[in-house]
Amino acid sequence: MKRILTFCLCLALIASLAVPALADTTSRCAVIGANLTEEQVAAVYRQFGIRRGEVLELTLTNAEERHYLEGLVADSVIGTRSISCVYVELLPSGSGINVTTSNVTWCTGQMYVSALATAGVTDARVLVAAPFEVSGTAALAGVYKAYEEMTGARLDDTAKLVSTQELTIAGDLAQQIGSEDSTSIIGDLKLMLNETKNMSDDEMRSLIIGIAERYNVKLTETQINQLITLCRSLENLNPDQLRQRVESVQGTLQKMSEAKDKVVGFAETLKVFLESVSDFFDKIRELMDKFN
Repeated sequence: MKRILTFCLCLALIASLAVPALADTTSRCAVIGANLTEEQVAAVYRQFGIRRGEVLELTLTNAEERHYLEGLVADSVIGTRSISCVYVELLPSGSGINVTTSNVTWCTGQMYVSALATAGVTDARVLVAAPFEVSGTAALAGVYKAYEEMTGARLDDTAKLVSTQELTIAGDLAQQIGSEDSTSIIGDLKLMLNETKNMSDDEMRSLIIGIAERYNVKLTETQINQLITLCRSLENLNPDQLRQRVESVQGTLQKMSEAKDKVVGFAETLKVFLESVSDFFDKIRELMDKFN
């Protein structure tokens, strides 16, 4: 009897290994750039940390990316191929937004969190990846597609367009003033829509300069004009709803900033340590040279 039971258990185990698990199509989704090769798709799934077939898979075309990006970034940046990929996992209510990136050079996790909040995305874990280095500006289109497919709810079209505009402006600013200050200045402006919508451009210019000074940042006239343009676009959204969304991700942005500071602090400590070790051996060599 024991042998029969053991044999049956082995058969059950073999059967479970032979039958692939059903794909999770309700809470997890991968959106793959339409122009990737099979080898590149496999590489992206390794970055996601999942096997292909385990989750719902959608495809994102260059035309879909252009719908959001055209007019915001140079045509050469958009290109003609869809490369960026995203993995989106819906989380329980109140979890917030968590974003990590792989092979993304221009957009940071903080920028994505802030922009996705503007679009109305909530309670999701997002990983933006590519088989090689990309700017990452097109990734929002993939997140929108996955989120709407899984939730069955359409995000506001204006909010999605403004969200993409926010990401591109934040990326531009970050090249000069850093991603944290860029995200913080834009976040402050989003919280003040009830005030800025009644301001003239000159009044808004003074406000933006004042906000930047709080972060010890001096903006150029071009950067100030970019932020004024963004504010005017944000005014098309419900200010109270936007405030709630911005406030809901403040804790996440703060944690991401602290985590980055810790990494930078460790790197600086390690650098100092290695320099001291190098100096020590340099002095040893000098003494040996004198002795010889």
